[in-house]
Amino acid sequence: MTAPDPVTPAARWINARYAVGQLRLRMLCLPHAGGSSAAFSGWRPYLPEGVELAPLELPGRGSRIDEPVPGALEPLVEALLDGIRGELTLPYVLFGHSFGAVVAYELTRRIEREDGLQAPVALLVSGSRAPHVPLGREPLTGSDDTRLVAWLRGSGGLPEQLLEFPDFLRDLLYAVRADLEIAERYLLDRPAPVRCPVVAFAGADDEVSTPAQVEPWGAYTSAPSRMRVVPGGHSYPQSHPEATLTAVVAELRRLGLLGAQRDRQG
Repeated sequence: MTAPDPVTPAARWINARYAVGQLRLRMLCLPHAGGSSAAFSGWRPYLPEGVELAPLELPGRGSRIDEPVPGALEPLVEALLDGIRGELTLPYVLFGHSFGAVVAYELTRRIEREDGLQAPVALLVSGSRAPHVPLGREPLTGSDDTRLVAWLRGSGGLPEQLLEFPDFLRDLLYAVRADLEIAERYLLDRPAPVRCPVVAFAGADDEVSTPAQVEPWGAYTSAPSRMRVVPGGHSYPQSHPEATLTAVVAELRRLGLLGAQRDRQG
């Protein structure tokens, strides 16, 4: 009997991975509240050579819509780590947007605590207040459907066409509520730095997580940190995919994780 493939457990956690050229760096991406791996599909045309886009599919959405939605952060992080251990052999970065930034940060902390496990070469947090910064608005936790839908539409997180599919919308709102409750209640007393570099991204017009709320992420690393402001509101990774990925790639190059820029052929 042969040993199981160590990458097999990650099959359900990574969906629609995509790479250009010879693989040098893996980018594991965590979406916003209620989001699926499809949140990063618009990045594909702008992916540079040598990078693998590896969108993570969390339970209760996308291809895993029939699974229970996680209701707490720690069990989610533990399950996620168990699912992607086989992917952590290549140099990799973690990118998380909004709720996904909270998960990516806690996942980085968890990985760095375990001896023998390769840690990320960088943590990229996007559209998320720093963990010690208060929410700064009335929480959405406990909101009825009308208020939650209005907030999602206002922040660009709900395409209008989804309103025509009530069953899908119901499932989406359930996942959004669970993720938002985790994100809104997440508050640290003080920064707890990770060892890898941290790059924070903010939308210039984001009113959910303003650039001023994102900037203090710089205190969450003992390594170099930077902040980039990109065009768009809270949903800028989807509404401005080229500008977002261009900024991400520029920071990866600045950190020496990618070589000099070359034009893609074909």
